[in-house]
Amino acid sequence: MAKYTKEMILQMAEEEDVEFIRLQFTDMFGTLRNMAITSSQLEKALNNECLFDGSAIEGFARTEEMEMFLYPDLDSFVILPWRPQQGKVARLLCDVHNPDGTPSEECSRIILKRVLKEAKDMGYSFIAGPECEFFLFHTDDDGMPTTMTHDRAGYFDLGPKDLGENARRDMVLTLEDMGFEVESSYHEIAPGQHEIDFHQCQGMEAADSLMTFKFAVRTIAKRHGLHATFMPKPTTGVHGSGLHLNCKLTDMLGKNLFFDETDENGLSQTAYYFVGGILKHIKGMTLINNPLVNSYKRLVPGYEAPIHVAWSTKNKSPLIRIPVMRGNRTRIELRSPDPSANPYLVMACTLAAGLDGIKNQILPPKAVEDNIDAMSVEEQKRRQIDRLPSTLDEAINEFEKDEFLQQVLGKTFSDRYLQAKRAEWEEYIPQVSNWEVEKYLHRI
Repeated sequence: MAKYTKEMILQMAEEEDVEFIRLQFTDMFGTLRNMAITSSQLEKALNNECLFDGSAIEGFARTEEMEMFLYPDLDSFVILPWRPQQGKVARLLCDVHNPDGTPSEECSRIILKRVLKEAKDMGYSFIAGPECEFFLFHTDDDGMPTTMTHDRAGYFDLGPKDLGENARRDMVLTLEDMGFEVESSYHEIAPGQHEIDFHQCQGMEAADSLMTFKFAVRTIAKRHGLHATFMPKPTTGVHGSGLHLNCKLTDMLGKNLFFDETDENGLSQTAYYFVGGILKHIKGMTLINNPLVNSYKRLVPGYEAPIHVAWSTKNKSPLIRIPVMRGNRTRIELRSPDPSANPYLVMACTLAAGLDGIKNQILPPKAVEDNIDAMSVEEQKRRQIDRLPSTLDEAINEFEKDEFLQQVLGKTFSDRYLQAKRAEWEEYIPQVSNWEVEKYLHRI
């Protein structure tokens, strides 16, 4: 049920002295874009009459469709709490549409809408709760980000050892001012690494919330003289940042369809099929879940990031784990995505793969309840435990093989995404790293 109407938004803007409105949308790579308008143009925006030059944004580049229109989601209206209290600033999240009014094939938010509709037509509601990690680093004298931190705290440490505690508290309070229900916040394993978890909600709201979360975290960090980065592995030798995705299916009355008290694991057949579908498509999904060259510096042994295609009800080393809660809290946790990924695409592919598992009754292999990382290579082979792609190049090749995922995203979107990622890999290959210079220069 919609929260707001056009009339309500216009009235709120007037009563709250809103002077500027940010019309925000997400490009194909998960970067939040923005066009600001004054309150005098708000009614025009609410009538879907605001346009931008699509050729200037990667992913919206067809010359015959240079002018693209922004269609605001009225329920995303929120006043930004960190802006001035006189002449306030609000934001609206938008879908991107073509000049003829049809949804753009390159709009990742619309891609997720399409998959959510498929789930609804099957009688399912998709509930998701992302857990997003990030780093706080110092900036230099020019305000540019560095990878330096004086913080030496570890997992669950507190102040004064946790030097990011005050910034993280302000982030939580700001998010709550914006309507978030924050469940927990704490220092993560690596120095300067943090996590803030918020409530599970409907699929689109979850993706929108993650985009808003990243926007707010960066803004509040800057106010503390820090730089917040969602780069998967900004520092060598420490844990990288993950974007663990907790999700479940419910019926339209809210009943959890992943729970079955008669099953030894407390899981329904629907849950098993959902897991089976994800495992079937996970190699191709890796390009979406881990979209950067840097993503694969996180997916290595020794730092608790999953590198094997397996699932478990007991330990954290596999790709998918089933948290201990049962009943209406039964869910699965997909642990491979990282926070550089586009959340709309991550959720669209995860849900679509799970639905494919349900439709085709794809059962997962037997759960792996012991620590995969402690197994020998021979033992892993004997138990037919596969691995995720280990480079961006491998992920590109796996995505190309998965015609199902390309259909989910659409041919136009998939082709452009592949083209961009190939270019990124080809740009990376000839680069000479500091590691190579330090390793070879003095002795070869």
